[in-house]
Amino acid sequence: MTKRYQVVGIGNAIVDVLTQCDDDFLDWMGIEKGIMQLVDRERGETLYAAMKERTQAPGGSVGNTLAGLGNLGLKTAFVGRVKDDALGRFYAKSLEAEGTDFPNPPVAAEPLPTSRSMIFVTPDGERSMNTYLGAGADFGPADLDAGVVAESDYLFLEGYLFDKDHGKAAFRKAAAACHEGGGKAGIALSDPLCVDRHRADFRRLVRDEMDYVIGNQHEWTSLYQTADLEAALAQAHAECGTVVCTRSGADVILIRGQERVEVPVHRVVPVDATGAGDQFAAGFLYGLATGQPLAKAGRMGCIAAAEVISHFGARPEADVKALFRSHGLI
Repeated sequence: MTKRYQVVGIGNAIVDVLTQCDDDFLDWMGIEKGIMQLVDRERGETLYAAMKERTQAPGGSVGNTLAGLGNLGLKTAFVGRVKDDALGRFYAKSLEAEGTDFPNPPVAAEPLPTSRSMIFVTPDGERSMNTYLGAGADFGPADLDAGVVAESDYLFLEGYLFDKDHGKAAFRKAAAACHEGGGKAGIALSDPLCVDRHRADFRRLVRDEMDYVIGNQHEWTSLYQTADLEAALAQAHAECGTVVCTRSGADVILIRGQERVEVPVHRVVPVDATGAGDQFAAGFLYGLATGQPLAKAGRMGCIAAAEVISHFGARPEADVKALFRSHGLI
């Protein structure tokens, strides 16, 4: 029987709010240039109010991946928590308009505003990101409709949400529902600091409940507390069915069963590196969901990542499926 969704993602539903400014404005507002920092609610509201001619886009790591999968024509749903406020309604409507279902309605009783990242872009192309985690970071088991996840071939989880106990509980519930429905569950490790904070829980999740895991070299070496990437990947391979390691500018390593492939990345001059990992995941998951060999799924991930870093914004602008065709992949 055909499932309702090919991929369901769970992550922090963050609205990206972008504006252009100069370096003097950053100094005046006390914004540290070129980095992402977390801000509290008061600081978030101050920065939001200071933005002139802002543009908004639904974001968040797994949200961006799901947008990439929608661009590729897969049936997808994104499960996240937003408040019933202007940004929350915007997030839900935008995803639906892009063809991704957003099954959780905005929550009227949510005390915190919808999560947002205020992004200040200077003329040199640098992005200074100030993220208020808000409602999305409080995602828990009560926010999860297990029936939605059970109707998916692939479940994709965002490591950032694993930062809180109720996020951990929601992920375990989601993985169980996915497996009961005959699907495969996976996670992006998201951030080496996140891995550092919750190493034992991440290790358990990877070993006991994940069918595939995507991480970069820093996340994998943090997870297994070794400077030796090969040793970390060997340990991961012993514990998890499919292991993917991205390495900035170097070949991507993919291991599944007895198979190991290294896929060269597409070298392009980056205009904006935001979203490279998110779109690699989209291309790779497209390959998995359409039954491609491991090497081909890896190549699809690299092509999708190269497309997104060639322009501003964390979501694809070109027809990525046409790019796959031009490379002879489909």
